[in-house]
Amino acid sequence: MLELLKRDGLARICSLETPGGMLETPCLLPVVNPRISTVSPRELYEDFGFKALITNSYIIRNNRELKEKALSSGVHELLDFPGIIMTDSGTFQSYVHGEVDVGNREIVEFQRDIGSDIGTVLDIFTEPSWGRERTSEAVEVTVERTREAVDLKGRMMLGGVVQGSLFEDLREDCARRLSKLNVDIHPIGGVVPLMETYRFADLVDVIVASKKGLIPSRPVHLFGAGHPMIFALAVLLGCDMFDSASYAKYARDGRFMFVEGTMHLEDMKRISCDCPACRGQSMESMSGMNQEERCRLIARHNLHEMKIEIERVKRAIAEGSIWELAEQRCRSHPALLSGLRRLAEHKVFLEKYEPLSRDSPFFYTGKESLDRPSAYRYEKRFFERYKQPQMDILVGFEDGRRPYASTYSSEMRAVSSVSDAHFVVMSPFGPVPIELDEIYPIAQSLFPDIKDADTDLKMRKLMERMSHDQTYGMCVIWEGEETLKTIRSIARGTSKFDIDMSRIRAVADYQFGEGASSILFDGEVKLVKSKTTLRIRNVLVDGAHVLSMRADDGFFTLRPEGARRLRNGFTSPKLRVIVNKDSAEFNRQGKNVFCGFVLDCDDEIVPFDEVIVVDESDTIVAIGRAMLTRTEMLAFKKGLAVKVREGVAT
Repeated sequence: MLELLKRDGLARICSLETPGGMLETPCLLPVVNPRISTVSPRELYEDFGFKALITNSYIIRNNRELKEKALSSGVHELLDFPGIIMTDSGTFQSYVHGEVDVGNREIVEFQRDIGSDIGTVLDIFTEPSWGRERTSEAVEVTVERTREAVDLKGRMMLGGVVQGSLFEDLREDCARRLSKLNVDIHPIGGVVPLMETYRFADLVDVIVASKKGLIPSRPVHLFGAGHPMIFALAVLLGCDMFDSASYAKYARDGRFMFVEGTMHLEDMKRISCDCPACRGQSMESMSGMNQEERCRLIARHNLHEMKIEIERVKRAIAEGSIWELAEQRCRSHPALLSGLRRLAEHKVFLEKYEPLSRDSPFFYTGKESLDRPSAYRYEKRFFERYKQPQMDILVGFEDGRRPYASTYSSEMRAVSSVSDAHFVVMSPFGPVPIELDEIYPIAQSLFPDIKDADTDLKMRKLMERMSHDQTYGMCVIWEGEETLKTIRSIARGTSKFDIDMSRIRAVADYQFGEGASSILFDGEVKLVKSKTTLRIRNVLVDGAHVLSMRADDGFFTLRPEGARRLRNGFTSPKLRVIVNKDSAEFNRQGKNVFCGFVLDCDDEIVPFDEVIVVDESDTIVAIGRAMLTRTEMLAFKKGLAVKVREGVAT
């Protein structure tokens, strides 16, 4: 069973319960060849801290001595590995060497009988060169073999492998059908040729298509992905587990793995690595080693590099900076950069899992940053949910220091003293009305002072798009005193623009949906501000506290009266998480909502959204922040669905 502990979009840290113990993901399972021991399984466990590995049951079965020991003593004793063991079925051997002399039933039963913690089906490896008909037939065989294996697995966890070559619809369909079967893990197969030929854009398509069809409560294993340069990108897309024999294969060829790529020893000028394997070594000392010693050293280096990168990826998830890390890693190779750029075609899907805000800032690393789902969400919600105030003049400012309202406060006062004006900033995210300048990612973003041409072009396109819908009598770009003279010459009076009231209305509609501001602020509105920063902190309507405005991301925190107004104003399940009666009473006491008790919820909820927890009769029982999307809440059997801030009495 999988429990989600921490997430950043599709990237997640999870706890996976297996017959061999608990496993934290993302994780790498080094491939161990039972006949060749470059680094022993015991060393992998004790020296490197790998809690799981993968070995090939087909190789064990085809060697009489290994087979007899595995059947009599178990695969853990055979390998001398106290951790979790996953076994492959021989599918990769069929890809490399042709047909294998074993059937699906036989190999699944063999994996079960030797005590594998996680076994796999003998699926059909669908190669990138295959046509649609051949691929479709292979998918059918894979699904049928998986269905057969479900009845054979016993207490062993079973991997149902997603196949489908480069056909995204076949991948998604295969994943959806496998999700309905009683399997435990979903490897994505048939991707080694893509990685070997650096077709990372195609790999992105394959992973996304698979994720669209897979149930989110099961871990996703990317077969054959063991190079550290790809971990961040794959985890960003929702992959939880990796495996590879490359640490040993590369070592036998004298190749060092780094996050920025692979280097052959003979091409290296210095040993610049300080991992435990390389520490104290030099080019001269390595050259003096025999082949076996050098191979072992390089293999250990490669394992350290893999392990360090996995831990770095986990840190990025915990800090909310997985996008920045993935973009940095993808700039290490042009083919990876192509994979990063392919993400732009999937931002609609990625946005569904994008958190409302992050603890860390939005760091711009290049033009691809503006295709992140958080940037796409701002663009989408601005054009769909934002309402322009009815004013005479729109004044546009160039991008500046954030928050914009502070940066341009004197200019706005000067303009407002002579005209009925509204203000917008031409930011890299597109047009930003001055009243939305504090929300994530606008105020929490960092861009270089020297803008690139691509960012400037995108900004101008979005400004042009806004200009087609604007209702102002006149629009001007601020150019200092000359602009003020022009405004004075046509001005019709002082401004009616109230930035505080405009801010709470704009943020409410942006955060909760079109019409939310009318629902929430129907009555006499009073704003409570911070005495030090003068920023809005609380919003009262007819004397009742409805909302608080957060300083860190500019969004609202719901209060019980605000929840009641939204519940009454929006039809179910809008903004709601519906729990069963067993959970409702505990949630009223301020206890969190767990996945197993969720009956339904709003499909538009994204992680960290403010939500209303209601019972089956639509009575409010609590308010809090969603940790998961609807599909995740309904799929997971354990784990936190809503972090409750406050229980609400009837």
